[in-house]
Amino acid sequence: MKNPDKISREKMVKLLNEDLAREYQAIIAYIVYSQTIKGAKFTAIADELEKHASEELDHAIQITKQIDYFNGTPITTPNAVKMSDKAEDMLRFDLENERVTIIAYRERIRQAEAMGEFALSEVLRKIIAQEQEHLTDLADALGIDNPVITG
Repeated sequence: MKNPDKISREKMVKLLNEDLAREYQAIIAYIVYSQTIKGAKFTAIADELEKHASEELDHAIQITKQIDYFNGTPITTPNAVKMSDKAEDMLRFDLENERVTIIAYRERIRQAEAMGEFALSEVLRKIIAQEQEHLTDLADALGIDNPVITG
């Protein structure tokens, strides 16, 4: 029986580049939002967003290393960053981006393991743990429960 998660190295590079574009997006969003978010009740989360930007940069570096390992060329263009004057909107944009990223990395881990690329799956497991922390920080700042993530 063929494993539907087993993909080619070329397909993995394509998917990792999609992940890299999302990491670039997160870096930009966290930098901009951390400096432009307004309101006394958002001071603590602004500091946290600044830390998230640094962690997302580390994720981008790790993903780039994996693309290079697969002999691929890393992309240089981020996904579009949504903007708003409302702090809650910015936090919701980040929350949704983290949710989508977690789903993608869960899939990528399954694909990496189906390929026998266990080092990649370990790198992604460490990244996903931080992404889940980011999601929780954002949900807490919004005063909502963590969204249920399927996928």
